[in-house]
Amino acid sequence: MLLDGDEWRRTFDAYEREAWRFEAQPTYTMPKETENVARFLRGEPKPVDHNARWHKRVRGFVTSGRTIGRVRIVRQPLTDYQRYQFTWGIPGNIEAGEDIRILDVTKNDFGLPLSGTDWWMFDESRIVHLNYRPDGTQINRELLTGDIAPYLEWKRIALTHSVSFAEYVKESE
Repeated sequence: MLLDGDEWRRTFDAYEREAWRFEAQPTYTMPKETENVARFLRGEPKPVDHNARWHKRVRGFVTSGRTIGRVRIVRQPLTDYQRYQFTWGIPGNIEAGEDIRILDVTKNDFGLPLSGTDWWMFDESRIVHLNYRPDGTQINRELLTGDIAPYLEWKRIALTHSVSFAEYVKESE
């Protein structure tokens, strides 16, 4: 089942305990971010309200007693988009209450599925695939109707081998 617009928002917001994302694309091509990525690459300052709508949602989830997190998959060298995320995106998301960890797969992919699809796991019971073109443009969001056992194992592997964002950045300096 494809999830678009309001249906996607309702599905996302309905989680009861935990929303968790496996985020593996090297670049995301999203119209809403195009200008901010260009500003970042030109060395301009980050807008004060950068990602404010997402931060408000994250704070709302956390305030209601729910958790939200992700493991961001990277390979060295980081793409321009990943550098943008690391500088302008992730720190504010963490400050808002999101738990973001980094898994560097430059030398070992740990048997994880790393091509074309990210996914959100809600309450360890529902999976929504985020399908992408090779350029990072999202094709669609699709509710998985099959067995989630592999996803639970991939989550376990990703969490086991990842490190906190702060630790990854410190090790990379």
